Amino acid sequence: MKSGGAAGAWFRTREPVMAVFTLLGTVAILFVALPVVAMVMKETPQSIWETLKDGSVRRAIYLSASTALWATLASLLVGVPLGYLLARKRFWGKELIQSVADLPVVIPHTVAGIALLTIFGAKGMIGAPLSEWGVRFVDAQGGIVVAMVFVSMSFVINSARNGFEAVDPRLEKIARSLGSSRAGAFFRVSLPLAAPSIASGAVMCWARAISEFGAVIVIAYFPMIAPTLIYDRFLSFGLDASRPIAVVLVLICILLFASLRLITRRRSKA
Repeated sequence: MKSGGAAGAWFRTREPVMAVFTLLGTVAILFVALPVVAMVMKETPQSIWETLKDGSVRRAIYLSASTALWATLASLLVGVPLGYLLARKRFWGKELIQSVADLPVVIPHTVAGIALLTIFGAKGMIGAPLSEWGVRFVDAQGGIVVAMVFVSMSFVINSARNGFEAVDPRLEKIARSLGSSRAGAFFRVSLPLAAPSIASGAVMCWARAISEFGAVIVIAYFPMIAPTLIYDRFLSFGLDASRPIAVVLVLICILLFASLRLITRRRSKA
């Protein structure tokens, strides 16, 4: 009775709002976790092992991970400089540029695939001239990469911008007053200090890229990445054939994502 009375007194006099927030947060976590846990529990270690022995599954997962890595590197190459400009410079149309950078987050990804196909297709503005050099995007790995870059680069841009905004501009001025060039101040001062934010954005970019489906199937249904293979198996053979692949992909993504998070967290504390 005393313990119950003490708990009631704590709820009434101390942190009722936090108690309600805890309850609502638990509902949010369960809403996300329960479907995934239920799906994983439907499979046995034997079924997962048999799925991993399937060569087409291994190729699809490897292709997903490798193209997502290339997409992340490409996003870092162009997204970090843009994030720096958005953090440091004031210019006409800055808000418009920021809105364009966030656009892939709000438009349907099948629409993104159609837009990319318009540009990178065999008759597109970029695809047509490059096809004369043997570079293809439709049903090719290049198409998978550009689709992944399109839908995931926003994470890098926004994380880089936030990271550079947190760096005091006076540190760059001090570096330049000591003889460093603008580029030297960027690479020796701003970039290392913003690196934890950029690394976090890169992890999110990779995670978003490896899970992309809508934009990819429009421009490059083949070769199949893991989400495309899951969709194809579901249409052809049903839930029982597609679910083991989904479970394998989820487990691999969780393992890699947690490992990357742990690495970036340790480096940020170092």
